Order: sequence, then C-alpha cells, then structure tokens
Amino acid sequence: MTHIRSELAKAIPDMMRNIDKIRNIGIVAHIHHGKTTLSDNLLAAAGMISNELAGKQLYLNFDEQEQARLLTINNADVTIVHEFEKEQYLINLIDTPGHVDFGGDVTRAMRAVDGAIVVVCAVEGVMAQTETVLRQALREKVKPVLFINKVDRAIKELQLTPESLQKRFGAIITEVNELIRKMAPEEFVDEWSVDPRDGSVAFGSGYENWAISVPYMQRTGVKFPDIIDYVSTGRQKEIAQKAKINDVVFDMVVRHLPSPRVAQKYRIPNIWKGDIGSGAGQAMVNTDPGGPTSFMVTDITMDPSAGEIATGRVFSGRLQKGMELAIVGTKLKNRVQHVSLFMGPERLMVDDVPAGNIAAVIGLTDAFAGTTTSTSTDMVPFEEIRHVSEPVVTVAIEPKRMADLPKLIEVMRKVAKEDASLKVEINPETGEHLLSGMGELHLEITQYRIINDYKVEIEASKPIVVYREVVRHPGGPFEGKSPNKHNKFYFEVEALPAGVVQAIRDGEIPQGKSFKDTKALVTKLEGLGVSRDEGRGIVAVEGTNILFDVTKGIQYLNETMDLVVDAFKEAINRGPLANEKVFGLKVRLVDAKLHEDSIHRGPAQTIPAARSGIYGAMCLGDRLLLEPFMKVTVNVPQDVLAGATRELQRRRGEILDMTSVGDLQTIVAKVPVAEMFGFASDIRSATAGKVLWSTESMGFEPLPSELQTKVVGEVRQRRGLKPEPYDASYYSG
Repeated sequence: MTHIRSELAKAIPDMMRNIDKIRNIGIVAHIHHGKTTLSDNLLAAAGMISNELAGKQLYLNFDEQEQARLLTINNADVTIVHEFEKEQYLINLIDTPGHVDFGGDVTRAMRAVDGAIVVVCAVEGVMAQTETVLRQALREKVKPVLFINKVDRAIKELQLTPESLQKRFGAIITEVNELIRKMAPEEFVDEWSVDPRDGSVAFGSGYENWAISVPYMQRTGVKFPDIIDYVSTGRQKEIAQKAKINDVVFDMVVRHLPSPRVAQKYRIPNIWKGDIGSGAGQAMVNTDPGGPTSFMVTDITMDPSAGEIATGRVFSGRLQKGMELAIVGTKLKNRVQHVSLFMGPERLMVDDVPAGNIAAVIGLTDAFAGTTTSTSTDMVPFEEIRHVSEPVVTVAIEPKRMADLPKLIEVMRKVAKEDASLKVEINPETGEHLLSGMGELHLEITQYRIINDYKVEIEASKPIVVYREVVRHPGGPFEGKSPNKHNKFYFEVEALPAGVVQAIRDGEIPQGKSFKDTKALVTKLEGLGVSRDEGRGIVAVEGTNILFDVTKGIQYLNETMDLVVDAFKEAINRGPLANEKVFGLKVRLVDAKLHEDSIHRGPAQTIPAARSGIYGAMCLGDRLLLEPFMKVTVNVPQDVLAGATRELQRRRGEILDMTSVGDLQTIVAKVPVAEMFGFASDIRSATAGKVLWSTESMGFEPLPSELQTKVVGEVRQRRGLKPEPYDASYYSG
C-alpha cells in the first residue's frame, strides 16, 4: 500500500493541472443509507485500504465519536485516481454527514463540489433527509447522480422477485426525479434527471462491495436475475469480482458529472454576484490558473499538530506556499504556510494547487467557513452559504474550575469557527456562556470535543429550546419617546407575508442595510405581497424581519436613520416578550418628530426611543411565542408499530403520514423540539430496539395558547427577568 501511495503522490500534482480530467464530488444521503460504507469501496479503488476491509473499516469516519456512534459527523475529504476508457481522472471526494444535526456540513460541502452521488437505501427509499440534501445540492447548482444502495437487503429481507425489485427501483428513481424537477435550476431540469438507461443510476451493496448499472450490464452480460441468484445463494464475493463497485460508480461519476471547466461556467454566476466581465469574474468562469487567486473556505478543522486547517475550493489562480491572501471584507491578510490535499485522515503536501481543485491550507488563521480569500483586495466575496436549518437548542456551559474560564472562552470561539452551524454567545453582563446547535446530539458531541480534544472540564445545563417572537395581528402606531422627550418615533408592526420570509431565508432578499439593486428588490417584494410604495421605503433586513420607512419629508431623519436601524436590530434580536429573537416581522416607521439640534438626538436618545416604539407596537399587536418543530420519520416492523406511535403522541406529536412496504411501517410525524429530549432511548425502549428514525427541521409554529404564559414565564426567569412581560404602557415613556 505504501508503494501505491508513493506512486499516487508522484502522479497527483500533474493531474491537478488537467482540469478536464478532474471531478469534484460529494456523497450525500439520509442518515444510515450507506454513504461512508460506499466511500470505503471507492477508496479501495485508490489502493488506500484493502478490498477486504472496504465497507467495514469506515475509513473516513476517523473521528473517535464517529466510530463510537457509527455515523458521520464531519465532512471528510479524499483525493482518488480512477482510470476510465484508458484515461486517468482525479476525483476529489467529500463524504458528508446524513444526520440532520450536521446538515450545515452538507451545505458547506456543496459549495466546494460540482457533482453529487445521492445514495438511497433500496429498503427505506427516499427519506426526509434525502430531500434536504438534494435541495442543498441543487441550490448550489451541483449536478446529481443516483446510487441505490443495500440492494442485497431488499433481496434477502423483502424477498423481492426480479419484477418487484425493478418496480421498487422505478419508484425510487421516479421520486428522485420528481424532487429534481421541483428543485433543479430551470435550465437543467431535463438534463439533470437521472435515468438508468444512460448509466446515471447505479444499484448495488456498499457493504458487500458490488454494483451494477445498465451500461455495465450491457458490457459484461451480468443481468438482474443473476444478481438475485448470487445474493440469495450467499455468493456475494463472486459478484463483487464480476461487478466491481469502484468501476461502476466512478465510471458513472466521470461520464455524468461535470469537470470544473464545465461547471464553473454556470456555477460562478450563481454563487458570486460580482461583475462576470471583470478580470476576477472571467478568471473564475474560465477556471484560469493564471488569474487572480480566489479561494473559498468551506470547512475549518483543528489538527493537534498542524493547528487550524482551512479546506475549500480554488475557483481561479493557484494556492502556493508563502503567498499572501486577503480575507475579503476585512483589512486582514494571512500568509499561506502549507498547501496540501486531504487523503482521508492524512494530507499530501504539494507545492501548489491550481484552479478547479479542493485544497487544504495552513496559515489562514483569520478565515472561517464561508470566508472568501483572494490575492485581489477589492474582490467581491462569494455569496453567503445559506443553511437549511438554524440552531434550535441551547446549553449554558461553565468550567468546573474558574481558573479555566479564559481557556473555555477561547475554546468556544474555536469550536464555533470549526462548525459554522454552532452559535456561541458569551454574555459579559450575565456571565453566561451559551452554545446553540441543531439538536441534542450536535451539542453532546461539541461538549465531548471541548472536554476531550481541548482538555477543558465543563458543566452544562440541561438543553433549552430556542423560541421566536411574533405578533398575532397588526399593532400600532405606537409612540416611542427619547429619554429627553425631544424626539418621538411612531411605529406599526405586522407579520410579513410567508413568501417574503422564505425569500429572505433563501438569500433572494439580502441581509443588511445597503442594497445593490433596489429597483429589482422592490419589484421582488411587490410580487410577494408588499406594496410598491412600501417596498421603496425598505431600510434594513435583519434575520427574517424588515424595517420600512414610509414617512414623507421628516426633517433630520436621514441623519438619524442609522441609529433607528441600530434600534431595530436590538429590538429584533431581543424581543419584548421573552428576550427571544423576533421572526418574520414587518416594522414600519410611519412618523417621527426630531429635535433640530443633533446633540439632542444622539445614540443615547434615538436608540431607546425607536426601540420602545417597536416594542410598544408589538405589545399592541398581541405578542406570542413560536416554538421549533421537527419532522420525525420512524421505520419499524408492524409488531412494534403501536409502541412507536404512542411514543410520538405522548410528545405532542401529530402523525402526518403512515405507509408500509412489506412488514416495514414508516410513520411521519411533526413533533415540537421541546418534547424531543431523550427521544433516542425512549423510542428504542418502546420498539424493543427494532427502529430506525431520523429528524428534519420544520421551522417555527405558534406554541399552544395554554402553554404560552407558562413558557414565557420560564424563559424570562431563566434570563433573570421578572416572569410577567411588560405591557405597552411600560414603553410609552
């Protein structure tokens, strides 16, 4: 194996320069559908692990928590060489997590790749997370191909005949194509649909190391009835020799997934909003290694010996040891100390990495996941990576020994940098250190890393659910007065149309207070139910909330507007009901009376006045809490179905759908996140361990009215406030 590695090490630097022979791909799937097992087999092709261990070693799950829990937590990158039609191809592969708590890693990986192998289990079929990962890929204009895995289980457990097996495959392919049609970029809807006849669909068993596709069957003469015969009679080793999984899957990748030269032409305008005709734009569209360097960081990992490693995609130019890169959007510059390629848990050091490749860099200490770095200081940054879900569970963390407090603060900042899906809040006023994540497992694993990787002993509170605040109906106008009584602001609030909230979450309406193309934005808002006059007054977007100025001719307002925006941000990030963030609110400034002397309308006067105006209007609009929900999909045999449904219903779960395939029942339910703590052990007990389950974020919905007062009181007390929220009169000054 060392010999093969050294041969690889010599061959790869040259292959990186032939961009037509490069494929950057991700493997995506629902949890436990067999991504990492498949990756093992693809690594065996590169001689990185033995064929005997392929499918069992889970080589890319090199984190000890991944091995203990048998699931992928981090993205893992590896570079492989594959021969197709007597030509050698360089395949940069990223194995991504399937668990919903680590969905942020999938989103970030999709920015770095051009194609994705979507893995679907032949027994379970298309599941909630399959749809989510496909949406993440298609949103980034990443082309999919399909691998139907665990075919051996479908044959042995479901005992399907050749006809019923093909019918089952047909149903999975149809469902995947329906999702592609629904979510793919318009120009690629037909071209990106998968079809077994052209080989963009493959079938097989990652665990047993074999795969088949229609072109491969035509070439080798191996047919479906042969497969069923081999599997049924326990001769899977024989079929693994006749239909090698590596050949079938990599042939599909090379034939159907695009090279960087092809992909960057349509991906760059989608992920970069600068001038495509500029030098930087043309260099990226043409994958030009001689242009200015543009490198987007998609992942940060901590290596005990090497320190911080930034992984990402080189879209133009080249990365070289010693070069200086600007962290776009800041005045900071970092010097590249080492450039390498990830080979699973190891790295291959190289002199440089040209455009079109995925690289690992040491030295970019000021970068984090989502950062654009470039040799050009005035480059427009790449579009922000938009995550499908947001943190909904929080724990308060403190060190066991107070002497470790400075180290804990530093470590929490590091873990947040490594994992962009985590949110860290260090509150100097209350002394709280809050860690928010996608779910219980996400926070458990982060705490494990703080204790074991960073050696800080900590104590954590029980997990707390993150809520959101909104209004039941329009409220206002409400007058907010400044402490000196010389400035008055009048606000109205109401819920934003759902289409506007979705457009903000999809990144179609940008965050912040400076908009490049206001005319297009006003037209977009009008199409989503906001009047043209109101749209013209858009001032700022914060989270899923928008501030509009609909006043006419107010003196000194222009000079004061930045402070009003600051007040709006404060009000939105700490709502008046329970200090939770506000969700989907339209805030309208309808009138203002300002002191003529600027000294009397500074921050200390304007910010409290505008904030009180927004809070008061929200009180008049009848505030309420929204709670986060999960879509829970449970697979169980018929004999334990009752136990599973009881478990979901006792957690305020609403059953949305029930289907069956053979003896296997699938339940889809909607359950509040607040009721999901301890679900893993309880569902196993309720079903005698015969269960597979997964979750997906479903956003926020109103907390039942009978729970509103109780939960608001609990959240306020936890935050050190009196249990009853203030009414509008408190804010009238």
